[in-house]
Amino acid sequence: MPDVLSPDEVAQYREEGLVVPDYRMPDAMLAELRDMLARFLADNPDVPRDQMFTPHLQRGAAQDTRGDTAWLDAIRHGPILDIVEQCIGPDFLLWGTTIFGKPAGTGKTIPWHQDGEFWPIRPLANTTVWLALDDCTLENGCLRYIPGSHKMGRIGRHVPTDQSEVLLELGLDHSEFDEGQARDLILEAGQMAVFDVFMVHGSQANRSATRRAAFIMRFMPTTSHYDHDWGAELAERIRPSDIGTRPLFLLRGVDRCGRNDFDLGHAAAR
Repeated sequence: MPDVLSPDEVAQYREEGLVVPDYRMPDAMLAELRDMLARFLADNPDVPRDQMFTPHLQRGAAQDTRGDTAWLDAIRHGPILDIVEQCIGPDFLLWGTTIFGKPAGTGKTIPWHQDGEFWPIRPLANTTVWLALDDCTLENGCLRYIPGSHKMGRIGRHVPTDQSEVLLELGLDHSEFDEGQARDLILEAGQMAVFDVFMVHGSQANRSATRRAAFIMRFMPTTSHYDHDWGAELAERIRPSDIGTRPLFLLRGVDRCGRNDFDLGHAAAR
């Protein structure tokens, strides 16, 4: 079978830290995911819509949500796994998912940040697949990113933010990057962005009458260790509170580092 990402797309991922593949989620699967999102929202009416953790778990510990393992079917969709393998190699696991709901009119700003500031992965390595469930526009707060910022190869200095106005408690110090290089990531529903763990990104508030929902999948190579003990320490000072008990799902290959725990967290998630 041919690779899902073209050589040019792989090169763009390496050079810029982010690529939008030509491949997009089939319409039938996208419709199913949107229906699943509607059910998730109906089943969890009190969960804040901006950021909803681990919908793929029947019981999500961080927000006590009722989820659905059917989300795992989308995660295991062959072309998505092929894309991840082209980016981080043949041995990888899923350790988390998030729905960013960004509601119409009230969706919050997400400050400039690097995801790895908040994750217990040693050495730090991850590829995120960011799947648009709605059209993402300038008006409804599309993702923004700094191309090439992943090449710093480290997590920059993050500082406290005003939690009443933004989604995250910490944002990247502006001395760490050039905001003038920012690009807006305008996507149609069904398109996806694939980006590196060191990519600097964020988004504006949603001031429009249109929701901007996305399903986020987090994949790490098994040459790295998801350190649950370190995650428990992180959970004491940052969200989400279940970062130390996340169940891991081996999706391809083997556990190369030999230290990842594929049993912890699964019983509580059922």
